[in-house]
Amino acid sequence: MPGIRLIAGLGNPGAEYLRNRHNAGFWFADVLATGAGERFAIEKRVHGAACRVAVDGEPVRVLKPDTFMNESGRAVVAALNYWKLTPDELLVVHDDLDLSPGTARLKFDGGHGGQNGVRDIMAQLGHGKFHRLRIGIGHPGDRNRVTPWVLGNPSAADEDAMLDAIARALDVLPLAVVGDFSEATKRLNTKQDSVPGV
Repeated sequence: MPGIRLIAGLGNPGAEYLRNRHNAGFWFADVLATGAGERFAIEKRVHGAACRVAVDGEPVRVLKPDTFMNESGRAVVAALNYWKLTPDELLVVHDDLDLSPGTARLKFDGGHGGQNGVRDIMAQLGHGKFHRLRIGIGHPGDRNRVTPWVLGNPSAADEDAMLDAIARALDVLPLAVVGDFSEATKRLNTKQDSVPGV
């Protein structure tokens, strides 16, 4: 399987959404770009802000769609077409209600899990055969409270936990970029405190 050449961090554009749980994908993209010394610039052809980073010497495009979450597929498909990439070279980074804050998981294919950005990408592509990085945001415990939960800001402790999960995901990103997804998944899914010598 080829390595990752496009990372799409999902979220909603605008200052009022900046720290929302739903913007965990944007958080990941921002931390990655900042760490690489790169800045995002608006790319109208891909309906978002984009930059190019080097991950262990490998070139990777990073995209933050400006379409709002529910229309993420328009930006992602435009980016794949414009940069002549295939869906299996795509990593979509998004928030996940089913994972607790501090948890991050890699997966390939599967359903959308109720995440509207992933749902739209799957609808636009006609399938789900792309990589996902799920950043846990926890669940409010009541499905009627999901919308205000995802569009709300996490507590300081939850935000720290989410940023820790993002940092651990960034640690295994070089493996995903070269196509070693099994090792990347194994390392990410192993809790830091259970790894000998860490």
